Order: sequence, then structure tokens, then C-alpha cells
Amino acid sequence: MKKYIKYIAVFAIGFGFVACEPEFDTPIDEDGFYTSGEADFSNYVSVGNSLTAGFADGTLYITGQEDSYPNIMAEQFALAGGGTFTQPLMNDNVGGLLLGGNPIPGFNPRFVLATDENGNPAPAIIGQTPTTEVSNILSGPFNNVGVPGARSFDLLFPGYGNIGGLTTTPISANPYFVRFASSPDATVIGDAVAQNPSFFSLWIGNNDILGYATSGGAGVDQTGNFDPSTYGGNDITDPTVFAGAYSQMVDALAASGADGVLVNIPDVTSIPFFTTVPAQSIPLDAPTAAFLNDNFGLYNTVVLPTLVSFNIITAEEAASRTINFVEGVNFPIMTDDDLTDVSAILQAPPVSLDAATANLLGQLRQVNENDIIPLTASGVLGTIINNDPTLINGVSVPLADQFVLTSAEQARVTVAQNSYNTTIQALANANGLAFADARSALQQVANGGVTFNGGTLTSTFVTGGGFSLDGVHPTPRGYAFTANVLLEAINARYGSNIPRVDIGNFATITISND
Repeated sequence: MKKYIKYIAVFAIGFGFVACEPEFDTPIDEDGFYTSGEADFSNYVSVGNSLTAGFADGTLYITGQEDSYPNIMAEQFALAGGGTFTQPLMNDNVGGLLLGGNPIPGFNPRFVLATDENGNPAPAIIGQTPTTEVSNILSGPFNNVGVPGARSFDLLFPGYGNIGGLTTTPISANPYFVRFASSPDATVIGDAVAQNPSFFSLWIGNNDILGYATSGGAGVDQTGNFDPSTYGGNDITDPTVFAGAYSQMVDALAASGADGVLVNIPDVTSIPFFTTVPAQSIPLDAPTAAFLNDNFGLYNTVVLPTLVSFNIITAEEAASRTINFVEGVNFPIMTDDDLTDVSAILQAPPVSLDAATANLLGQLRQVNENDIIPLTASGVLGTIINNDPTLINGVSVPLADQFVLTSAEQARVTVAQNSYNTTIQALANANGLAFADARSALQQVANGGVTFNGGTLTSTFVTGGGFSLDGVHPTPRGYAFTANVLLEAINARYGSNIPRVDIGNFATITISND
């Protein structure tokens, strides 16, 4: 191939970002103006995962925690009898974790929006060293028991905060919970209940499907497997397992008569991590497209028809596997593990391909408009492999399945999510708790945006203001919007009149090369 493809950067950034310290636009004209209604906010405890903790920009750091939606809500609850709200704060605004003074792999410092030597903006890890040592156990209890990375059943697991579990294979503990667990054998939900909350929020379940989605379906849909101890980190939690775990948590939190709010699971594929990179993303000129079609010609005209004639695949599957490039912007090629693996068959007569070619074509197809390419693929698409200009990711070499969330994989996520949300709403109704519809709220942000007095909050990556630089977690402004969604649900259920915050007073992303 005489020409190679350079992937067009998706980070086209304009001007006008403003970083500001958050302020609450909630003046009180007279004492007693705000009331708690039927609720009691004197001891508010929040339970959940990274969204509850204030995770942003790929990590947990102090200002993100200070702008977490539970902390924002607690500030508002204070206007109507709410008490002190404590959080297990990190040591710095760098993020990342240390164990024995060494960085823990996968727990990196935060992203900031940086520019390269050519002035091109893109997220980059901040050039500073973490100082948060996991073995320095904090003294609690803490009102915010959000644990980044936690799935529903993890919150019930004794030992999830045991530092010894960080050195096992696989890891059986969570370093964020290790920092503030009341004991090595404590459970997250147990530490929450031990505080005897008068009011609680519970937002859990995102990670029960998110890892599967962000890994491009590289995990396993565990529907039908009721033993979560056998699950991998990127698997979909069985809906029955989720329902059982969630019901136990609600029962435990409400056992002493506490009021609370349950929050459902948004559509994970509506976040910037999945909406930023277009599926049709490979620009080709006419000669290159013709060259590629010549190379895939025998595959289209001989291999696929032969597989159909031997009833190995259907004609419909053959059509879906056909490769065709045109002048202009094209869909990349990929391997799809939901297709019939024909690599072994292609090595046998009558096709008799060599092993390397057979493996290349074994589950090959072209991405289509129903597929989603996650943000992680932006640094892979169109790149040259091993300095060989004929080996180009997505063009002459298929993208690995982890870089494409196919329509079949999306369907598995949706089925599980719908089941989880049915469970959440049913338990809210059965226990007389408030129900916050985060799913509908995020749909508003993703579909046109939500207006406020300073502009519009959208889910557009970097410029929309709603999501941080990891493409998954909100900015402070996004967390403020989330807090408002929960406050509206609480006011509607308990007859309180807790004021919403002005989301325009909260920051968006951090622009820095440091």
C-alpha cells in the first residue's frame, strides 16, 4: 500500500472554557424558609460507586470529591436540618494510588486537556506523582461510601476492603475501599448501615454492565450464572444476582426507618466514551479503496460463497461479512466474536488457506452504522503496525473486538440494564422511597442538552460541559446537574423544598499541560 491512513483527531476544541470555584445560588431570606418535609436529613449517607465518590477525569481526587453529587446535596440539606457530611478525601488533586510507595497499575493520575507541540488539544495524564498511599487507613466513619469500580454484589462482600486482597491473583479487594473500611472484613453496605443513617441515597449497578461495554464486549454476559465469585471484571451481572444484592442493600439501609432515594441506571452508550468516535471513520482516496478491494476480492467472491455452499454460514451472514471500500470515509474492518469462527475450516480443503490468512479472515467483517466505536479506539484507528505501511489498523488489519461494541453486544447491555432498572423502581415503590430517573435525565443531556442560565449542558466530549475527560464520569457541572435530579425526586416524594443548585456556577474541564 503506497498510502496509509491517518486518523482524523476527534478533539476539535473551541475557546471559552472557564474554570471556577463552585458557589451555591441559594440565598436564604429568612430562617425556616426551607423544610425537610417528611424526611430527616440530619445524618445523610450516600452509597454507590465512582459516580457517588466524585470520580472524574479517570481517577479520584480532592476537588472531584468536593464536587460529588452527594456533597452538593449535603450542602443543600444543611439548609433544612442536614448535618455534617464527611468524605474519605484523597491526599491531592493529582489522583492515582500508591501501595508501599509504588504506583498501583491501572490507578493513574488524572487527565487534563493538554496541547501538543503543534497546538492540537487532547486529554493527557497530568505530569505529577500521586501521593495517596492506600496503606494509610483513614479513620471514619464517612458519610460518602461511594467506592469506584464497585459492582452491586461487591458492596456485600466481606474483605472488599482488606489490603491483603490487593496482592492476590485475581485481586479480591478494592484499594479505594481499603483506605476507609472500618475493618479488613467489613462490607461497604455494613459500614453504611452502621452509621444509622436518617436518609440515604443508593446509586449502584452501572459497573455491572459498564465494564462489558467499555471493553467492547470482551467480557461475558453472565445471565444465567448465579455465582458472582466466578465473574470476570468485564462481565455482565446476571439480573437475578443484581436483584438479590440490591434488595439486600435496600432492606439493610431502610431497616431502621431511614428515608432515601434510589437512582436508576442510565444508558451507558449515550456517554461521550461511546458517542465521540464515528463508526464511519476511515478516509480513503479512490486508488487506495480500489487496492483494498482487490486484496479482499477473493474473500468476497470465493471464500464467502464457498462457506455458504457448505452450509457453514448463511447467505445473510456472508453478506454481513463482505468487505467493500469506497472513495471517501469508510467503515473500518474488525473481528467479531459473535460471527461463526471459520478460521479452522479455511485451512482445510477446498479453501486451504495458510494459518495466518485463515486467522485473519476467521471472524472478519466491516463495521456498520449500528456498531459503536469507543473512545479508546481513537488512538488505534488508522495507525501503522510495526512500521509496515501495508499493515494499518482498521484498514488492512481488523480492529480487535475490544475496539468495537457491536449491535449484538449493545443488546446484551440493554437487556441487563432494563432488568436492573425494573428492580430499582419496584423496590423504590415497595419501600416508599424516592426514585430518581437518571436514565431520562442523561437522555436529555445527550439529546440536545439541558439549558441553564449560562448556556446549555450537553454530552459532547470536552466542549459539552457535562462529562470529564475520561468520557464516562461527569464534570463538577455534570455532578451538580445530577444532584438537582435527585433533589427534585426527593422533594416530590417527601414534600421538602430543598433548593436546586445553579449548575452554571460549577466548573467543567481542567485545561493544563502540567
